[in-house]
Amino acid sequence: QVQLVESGGGLVPAGGSLRLSCAVSRVIFSIVPMAWYRQAPGKQRELVAQITSDGRTNVEDSVKGRFTISRDNTKATVYLQMNNLKPEDTDVYCCSTRVNSRTYWGQGTPVTVSS
Repeated sequence: QVQLVESGGGLVPAGGSLRLSCAVSRVIFSIVPMAWYRQAPGKQRELVAQITSDGRTNVEDSVKGRFTISRDNTKATVYLQMNNLKPEDTDVYCCSTRVNSRTYWGQGTPVTVSS
């Protein structure tokens, strides 16, 4: 079964930066698309950014210009660089991939941005 493990979350002041990592195992990482989502308690899960197997990216308008998604196929890891963080970015961030029509999720890493 595909496994995803996020890390890098934490508490940061507004205007600060964090880099989230998601290590993926039990799949040929280089051929799978990856995505970052975020979700606050009681709210719907929100797509943040996506990256295809060949490196094409899409970042949602709400974070465009501040967040960047990237991947390192040699390390089977996808990253989310978050700059100029705002209090409204406070959420649990999860990575996700889709393999053979099945979606896999990590356990999430919490990000808290203080004002």
